[in-house]
Amino acid sequence: MAVAVCRFETMPVEAQQPSVRPAGQKSVLIIDDEVAICRALERVLRSAGFAVTTTSDANHAIEKIMSESFDVILSDIMMPRMSGIDLLRVIRAYDVDVSVILMTGNPTLETAVDAMALGALQYLPKPTPNEVLVKAVERGSQLHRMAIMKRDAVKLLDAQTADADVRVERQATFDRALDSMYMAFQPIVDRTRSVIGYEALMRPREPGLASPLAMFDAADELHRVTELGRHARVLTARAFAAAPKDALLFVNLHPRELLDSELYESTSPLAQFASRVVLEITERAALSDVKDIVARISVLRYQGFRIAIDDLGAGYAGLASFAALEPDIVKLDMSLVRNAHESVVRQRLIASMTSLCKEMKIKVVAEGVETEEELACVRKAGCDLLQGYLFAKPAPLDELLNAGRG
Repeated sequence: MAVAVCRFETMPVEAQQPSVRPAGQKSVLIIDDEVAICRALERVLRSAGFAVTTTSDANHAIEKIMSESFDVILSDIMMPRMSGIDLLRVIRAYDVDVSVILMTGNPTLETAVDAMALGALQYLPKPTPNEVLVKAVERGSQLHRMAIMKRDAVKLLDAQTADADVRVERQATFDRALDSMYMAFQPIVDRTRSVIGYEALMRPREPGLASPLAMFDAADELHRVTELGRHARVLTARAFAAAPKDALLFVNLHPRELLDSELYESTSPLAQFASRVVLEITERAALSDVKDIVARISVLRYQGFRIAIDDLGAGYAGLASFAALEPDIVKLDMSLVRNAHESVVRQRLIASMTSLCKEMKIKVVAEGVETEEELACVRKAGCDLLQGYLFAKPAPLDELLNAGRG
């Protein structure tokens, strides 16, 4: 969607459409009742390469939002017949993904809080320097395009995803799985196949919970996610102490683990490696339970941790995770990489996602690379880092290190 700037005059200005929008051009909707401001914003954004639609009437803006797609909506807050906050409520009823930027000449804490609560991407004062405005709209456009690509990926994979969830009903089964669990590690390599780090992967030995996904599902069902996460981090830190000093450590986190106070303590198991640890937050679980996620991520970054979004293309669609986490790294889900060389649709999705991530200064890891054909495909798409059975299967870290010395 586009950005909308909204205000109204006694005589509303007819909505002005961009002439013919070239394929792929980023679109912005500006709503403002002050014609001079509306035109000034239009000139700035058109000169930056955006296709711009303007209107001075909120009702007409709503019609446009219901009938057309924009990348960003830029809206004034103080308007005669409908405030920007009220307009934002209407927008969210029709589109939860479109980036919305609100502007005002009279900023208040109350309106800022309301704007953020309704999912506004940014809250800008008037006047705003042109370069700040263009940067905000460009970021909003990038986030919206990522949301669309993620939806496309989910649609593609939903039809092929078997029901792999294994549910357990008895606490005893989970206890046995927890007691017998160990951590395996899988190398992550660069484009020259040099190892730059390892992902820690839990490996249960309990037949009733034979996979990591089954363990997570059981922990979620039994309200033991925190317990599982703590146990996995202890085992991971213990094993990683033997790793090369320049190796990175990728650690999976369920979003609910972000609520665990132990994660933020200086004595936590991973704290000693913080500058080398990448915390992977999966897209397979919603972030909505973590209300103060931005603040929590800031604390982790201050401690030295880096943040990654895991399972990109297979989890919850939308821009919420990108806006909240601002990841340093994203990992393309293996279901998207699998047999990508045989699917033009997958190749385009991988290339588009990778290109957009690079625009946003985010490194991309292609997971699940098993064949030379898949490797060639993701390399061509520009993926920075690679992971999969083609390079090594998960194994105890000491085995991988001994094999490397051999």
